[in-house]
Amino acid sequence: MTTEGFLPKLWGIIKRVFIFLFIAQIVYIILLKWINPPVTITQLSSLFTGHGLKRDYVSRNNISMNAKLAVIASEDQLFPDHNGFDFKSIEKAMKHNQRSRSLHGASTISQQTAKNVFLWQGRSWIRKGLEVYFTFMIEKIWGKKRILEVYMNVAEMGDGVFGIEKAAQKDFNKHAINLSRQETAMIAACLPNPQKYSVKPVSRYVAVRSGWVLRQMNNLQADPDVQRIISGSKK
Repeated sequence: MTTEGFLPKLWGIIKRVFIFLFIAQIVYIILLKWINPPVTITQLSSLFTGHGLKRDYVSRNNISMNAKLAVIASEDQLFPDHNGFDFKSIEKAMKHNQRSRSLHGASTISQQTAKNVFLWQGRSWIRKGLEVYFTFMIEKIWGKKRILEVYMNVAEMGDGVFGIEKAAQKDFNKHAINLSRQETAMIAACLPNPQKYSVKPVSRYVAVRSGWVLRQMNNLQADPDVQRIISGSKK
């Protein structure tokens, strides 16, 4: 086969593969609106790097409203209002990172969910670009309640511990539906670095930050948009 004939054939194969992968990922996103992710890259990485993989997926109705409120208060207080991206926080983080060696992130719960479910951990521009795409897609296809439900199940909430149910069992020997406000505030407080900050035994960072999370929960709990998202109903 000549070069003139080989290159068009190769390009045709590449296009077909690209179209197949594009359709497959859209179908996968749609399926995850109703089913839980079988496994994520972050979970596999935790397993293969020796941190373990402990998880128990539960439905939104089996997660206490305290836990949902604590995560929103800790990670993304504008979650009910934005379309997946908090541009003011992004701008603020960029300005901070330009003048400081300590990097601040500004990822919303939607962005973190997209990263945790579909991508890998890291700071490359390729990953961030894909994160923007998947964030846009889950905002349009899943909606806020499903995004929060998936986040509560796939986020790492302890060293090798994924999801609120397994964290509740490990740290407080109870199910996620029975967690108190104080307990959920402690779990949410470790989210910035769950492999470093522990709930049991409680690290100094978690002890201090959980108090802040509790105050933010008190401030947010009467917000009707927050209540709509953390309620157990499907509406």
